[in-house]
Amino acid sequence: MDPGRRAMIYGRKSPPRRDITSPRRDPNSRITKPSRPTQTKPTNPTTQNWLSQDEQSQQFVADEDKFVLKQAKKKADIRVREGRAKPIDFLAFNLRYIDTDRDVFDDDDSDVDIDVPPPNAVIDGLKESELDELDTEITSYHTLEMNPRNREYWKALQTLCKDKRQRLKPLGPEERAVSSVIADVDKILGPKNLEQLEKLEGQIQAKLRSDEVVDTDYWEQLLKSLQIFKAKAKLKNIYESIRDSRVTLLKERDPEKAKALVESGSLGGVIQSGSKEVVPTSTSKPKNSTSIVPSTSTLTNAPPPGTARFATGGNEDFSQATKALYEREVARGISENEEIFTAEETVPSATKPQWADKYRPRKPRYFNRVQMGYEWNKYNQTHYDHDNPPPKVVQGYKFNIFYPDLIDKTKAPTFKIIREHGRRRGESFAPAGEEDTCLIRFIAGPPYEDIAFRIVDREWDYSAKKDRGFKSSFDKGILQLHFQFKKIYYRK
Repeated sequence: MDPGRRAMIYGRKSPPRRDITSPRRDPNSRITKPSRPTQTKPTNPTTQNWLSQDEQSQQFVADEDKFVLKQAKKKADIRVREGRAKPIDFLAFNLRYIDTDRDVFDDDDSDVDIDVPPPNAVIDGLKESELDELDTEITSYHTLEMNPRNREYWKALQTLCKDKRQRLKPLGPEERAVSSVIADVDKILGPKNLEQLEKLEGQIQAKLRSDEVVDTDYWEQLLKSLQIFKAKAKLKNIYESIRDSRVTLLKERDPEKAKALVESGSLGGVIQSGSKEVVPTSTSKPKNSTSIVPSTSTLTNAPPPGTARFATGGNEDFSQATKALYEREVARGISENEEIFTAEETVPSATKPQWADKYRPRKPRYFNRVQMGYEWNKYNQTHYDHDNPPPKVVQGYKFNIFYPDLIDKTKAPTFKIIREHGRRRGESFAPAGEEDTCLIRFIAGPPYEDIAFRIVDREWDYSAKKDRGFKSSFDKGILQLHFQFKKIYYRK
């Protein structure tokens, strides 16, 4: 491996190499003549010398790579502990729980208490420029690693990173030509596990090699997409091992948190368009808004709105009160049908608040969840079954935003819905097979800045039924807005 690539991950220059084939000798020592070898065939001493030199050179490079990799992992751990981690550091920190090659002397007893995003979530929340940098860093780890499972981990992340980068780029004529089959491809591959995917891969390859007349574009697209789903399946298996290992460590240190991880299966007011703000209360039950009925066509494999993960900002609130609220919410974990998300957006028309000169503006921390699931409407009942389920869709959100240090605690934070490009409530600008999205903006007084998230724009279910779970309240410094969408029933 060339020194430049190693430097990308560790940030140091390789030391000058001496002639490792010339042993140092004390000039005062006596040289004894070696005894005659017992071998029957004479060997070429020059050949033996070069073989020895090559072996020693390889050993030197291997030892240096191990050192560089060890230091990279150590620095990643430190940055995570100090709250200044980059995406690559989260990925390396996750792997530590199953990394048999890591140096246990670099561990800290409190490391197991640190919550970091799952590996696929790290990638989901990045922009194109950030993905370019991450791809280079992942490649460096993959090149340096010798542990087979670690290499499989980094290889799967390479594949997902490349796929995410590709999806962020505008489609050219050729890509648009095959986009029509992507939905069908995702329906076939989405529900399958790794073993099933590998079996299907062999069947597709056999079909393409055969003399049978087939739709080559379709099967090649299916084979290409299959590699992405294989990477996801491999990463899922590895992450389950990571979670199990962490749970084992937590059982002695924090049994309640360990239980929450096991159970999770992982590691209001009237909504008005425009700028009208509403204070959420725990008892308010607003009138229903106009129904938005999206198309029942299947969606593509692009992540649904609101599935990007938690990422810290530079001016985020890291007060002790906020930290306590955040850690308590994290300890609750997530249920089987939930995912952590931010989908945070730039606040529209953000201006400097009048109180900014008096109080240091800060962004509130949050721990939000998006609820995913299958919709067994009449259309899906006709086209799918439990062995071949439909694609998961967003079914609701749970916002938990922390404002423990409000200057005026008598004024609760508010929220409003923003629909862009002049779209009104009830109107739809989304293409067939897609859903409209909108921004939900949370507003609070000093010292907190406004914060906004992109969500699916569908009608909320405000019913009091326990299983629907509508909640809109502000209590003990936590704004909670939990809601699910009304069920959409297919009609011919």
